[in-house]
Amino acid sequence: MSTVLIIGAGGVGRVTTYKCVQNSDHFSRIVLASRTLARCEAIAADLPPGAIEVAQVDADNPAETAALIRKVGADIVINVALPYQDLAIMDACIETGAAYIDTANYEHPDTAHFEYKEQWARQQQFADSGNIALLGCGFDPGVTNVFCAYALKHYFDTIETIDILDCNAGDHGYPFATNFNPEINLREVSANGRYWEEGEWIETEPMAIKMVWDYPEVGPKDSYLLYHEEMESLVENIPGLKRIRFFMTFGESYLTHMRCLENVGMLRIDEVEVNGVKVVPLQLLKALLPDPASLGPRTHGKTNIGIVASGTHHGKRRKIYIYQICDHQECYRETGAQAVSYTAGVPPALGALLLARKEWSGSGVFNIETLDPDPMMAELNRQGLPWQVVELDPDS
Repeated sequence: MSTVLIIGAGGVGRVTTYKCVQNSDHFSRIVLASRTLARCEAIAADLPPGAIEVAQVDADNPAETAALIRKVGADIVINVALPYQDLAIMDACIETGAAYIDTANYEHPDTAHFEYKEQWARQQQFADSGNIALLGCGFDPGVTNVFCAYALKHYFDTIETIDILDCNAGDHGYPFATNFNPEINLREVSANGRYWEEGEWIETEPMAIKMVWDYPEVGPKDSYLLYHEEMESLVENIPGLKRIRFFMTFGESYLTHMRCLENVGMLRIDEVEVNGVKVVPLQLLKALLPDPASLGPRTHGKTNIGIVASGTHHGKRRKIYIYQICDHQECYRETGAQAVSYTAGVPPALGALLLARKEWSGSGVFNIETLDPDPMMAELNRQGLPWQVVELDPDS
């Protein structure tokens, strides 16, 4: 039995906590911590009495985080806080010997750029301390990486192309809101697009490449090419890959609002002075927008996230589509959170479960496509994220 410490009490943290409680026969103790204790207490109040403990922590402070890890005796730390805090929490885990899990790679708070370089650089420290770090154990990155590994293991001898397809067809009724942290969401979407082909990264203007994909149970949706972090590890870990791209759906209203906000400078991440007070425009915008954790009761519709992989199997061309569908209201009824939080919050809890059961193990830093995909794929089916595999025409 393992003690798990969850850091972060937003919508994703809520779902992760619920899923850990549902698997409490494998966890001797579940502790939820955040900078704001009241957020932890609100989640605890919605769970059975005594199901979790709560604590306050400044996750930007490795020493404070390490002290909390020692105090609660955490074997596994799940980081569902901000990606700005990845390195600090990783360093606390190195110091204490706790396993580390996150859902998004490191991003410097002053630079709209995210990459694995600084997390991968801690490989030797985790190996020397005998503990494991699971990077990107959310949905995308996370489950999409597992889908790729599962496809390679069971359907292909070589995968040549991968398209990751992320559709959120939910409607929350607001003119404009983001389904996860506005700072991260808007920085990600407004950045230049990028994809990998024939051994090099190709950069595009934001939203310059669009396709229409017919998502099962959702229908045709405009899907735009973005850069997304799982591509960085997949090009390293899927042998024979010739091209990988990432597409996400956006409605015209969302894009119009985002362009207007960008044009007037509200997406800036540097400080500006207003009446003698220094503010970061994007942080001000975040304070004005609805809290993503509050969207659950009013969001209706479905998400559909998956991969299309093509390559060869026994000398023949093959193409498959692996995808997962979630209903926003079903997710809300189970956990009090909408499907975007649900899809991101279930996988890290399952990663902790697989570590606790020693079905995943090792020393060092791992992107999860390098681990056996079968245990995670089985748990996804059992624990709220069932998936489908469809054969496609390899010449389509």
